[in-house]
Amino acid sequence: MTSAVLILNAGSSSIKFALYETERLEVLCRGAIDGIGSTPRFTPKGTTAVRLTEAPALPQPATHDNLTAWLLDMLRTRLPDVTITAAGHRVVHGGARFNDPVRVDDAVMAELDQLVSLAPLHEPHNLATIRAVTKAWGQLPQVACFDTQFHRTQPRLAQMFALPRELTDEGVLRYGFHGLSYEYIASVLPEHAGPRADGRVIVAHLGNGASMCAMRNRRSVASTMGFTALDGLMMGTRSGALDPGVVLHLLQQKGMTPNEVANLLYNKSGLLGVSGISADVRDLEDSNDPPAAEALDLFVYRAARELGGLVAILGGLDVLVFTAGIGEHSAFMRRRICEHFGWMGVDIDAAANSRGAARISAATSRVDVLVIPTDEELVIARATRRLALAEGVTP
Repeated sequence: MTSAVLILNAGSSSIKFALYETERLEVLCRGAIDGIGSTPRFTPKGTTAVRLTEAPALPQPATHDNLTAWLLDMLRTRLPDVTITAAGHRVVHGGARFNDPVRVDDAVMAELDQLVSLAPLHEPHNLATIRAVTKAWGQLPQVACFDTQFHRTQPRLAQMFALPRELTDEGVLRYGFHGLSYEYIASVLPEHAGPRADGRVIVAHLGNGASMCAMRNRRSVASTMGFTALDGLMMGTRSGALDPGVVLHLLQQKGMTPNEVANLLYNKSGLLGVSGISADVRDLEDSNDPPAAEALDLFVYRAARELGGLVAILGGLDVLVFTAGIGEHSAFMRRRICEHFGWMGVDIDAAANSRGAARISAATSRVDVLVIPTDEELVIARATRRLALAEGVTP
């Protein structure tokens, strides 16, 4: 019998999962249910995935809680030699209260419910998945790991807005996100950058959601996202940084409701809104439509501006890391962004960049430019094992 921890990462249209053998945290299988809300499909991967390929039909309605219950039952039925001892979850927003992974109970869930409005694309699905596991396996220990927790090392000034002090004291702060991804990159960076890993580092997590994090000694000192995951870089469907006056204009002059404004900024802006074609960089790179090219140009421009600001905070740059979907797979976007920093000594090797090598900087580059695949699930697995064992769960 193999003991394992189950990791669940629920997004707006997907549930990613991974099973890790408890002792060595080796992946037993992983996969995803994609297309939730349209045409859901189940795709397993890994050494035991062959036993999951003939999965039963997905449930209807295909909601996050129904699909989570289906996944749990399918894993239990198809992998009878695997005993799941704990479940770990990615939770996007931890607010001011949750600075570390936490064992989930009713009190924790009540507090997390209060944060749903701060991450409306993700938090409801994160919590629905936790509740589905509780309903199916009530006694199974569950651990919540937060995308905001990595950034709590930032100095106070980096976390503050120029708002009345009472709002700051209430927790209206820059929290930062994608922390689980940044935590993983920080953990493996010495393998790729040597002593420079503890120097001036910027990690660009570029995907449908996008942000950047400035690190010193592999700890977060500044990030592009703020109070919500709407701030900073232009994204797939999100606007990124925006003059607050635009929001006032939409409310006061255009007569839009708060919900309509939220839908516009979260779901209809970014690459999708500017191009009018797609939120997917691959589609836009393949398109000959001028708005597609303009959307890509704007993404690069915004990335260059934000990266430049983080360089100023660090006082220079030793290492630039690209990760996540766009960062790992789009040689075009990596090249375009790096071209803005030739003045700073960034020089990439075109051939290495085209093949997606781990190091894409040329020998002449004063800055190491790396491409490192992220692994948020492994970070969650480590924390889940640690907290579950601390609570006396036997692997």
